[in-house]
Amino acid sequence: MDADFDARLRADGVTFTERDARLLDAVDETASIHAAADALGRSYSRSHTRITDLEAAFGSLVERQRGGAGGGGSRLTENARETLARFERLRAGYSSIAETTETVLDGRVESRTGELGTVSTAAGRVRALVPPDTDEVQVCLRADAVTLHAPDDAPAGDATSARNRFEGTVASVDRGEAVSLVSVEAGTDTPVFALVTEDSRERLDLREGRSVVASFKATATRATPR
Repeated sequence: MDADFDARLRADGVTFTERDARLLDAVDETASIHAAADALGRSYSRSHTRITDLEAAFGSLVERQRGGAGGGGSRLTENARETLARFERLRAGYSSIAETTETVLDGRVESRTGELGTVSTAAGRVRALVPPDTDEVQVCLRADAVTLHAPDDAPAGDATSARNRFEGTVASVDRGEAVSLVSVEAGTDTPVFALVTEDSRERLDLREGRSVVASFKATATRATPR
């Protein structure tokens, strides 16, 4: 699972994303796939093909009517509206968790390179965006900025200076419909939290006691004065 992911639904190997939701919303507003594609600056043929692919996995989404006395057009099915409502609930729940769940580490800035600095914390050194006028800081790390890896598949610690990594063990997994909140014990006073998709949870076999590596970008990590 990659960090900074968006809400998404999956069915039969097809992923329904924010881009798809915008397309269906545009069809609902314009009553036309062609007009919806134009409004979004997309190709009609690709938009039509995308709806067809989505319908193969999620069921009927758009009713198409050919021209006649009343004119042609397209409208969303009840299933499409239910799919959009489900997607919106997932997105709202994900956003709420992402905005309210974060790890806060006390630390001290050891060095600076422009806006980025190296901060010494209980979990180790962290590269982060740091304030220019203080060395005593708190590093705030949102759950949606953290990527979890199996230890054998994790990027090397020195692979890039823009990526941090902590080794730890899974303390808990709070499962939702499509997204799980995982807490990782990494030698800190509070756990490191990560949001993962259900697919990633299964692929990594995330469960209590499982060894993992948590990585996150320096540019997604902000230090504030303590």
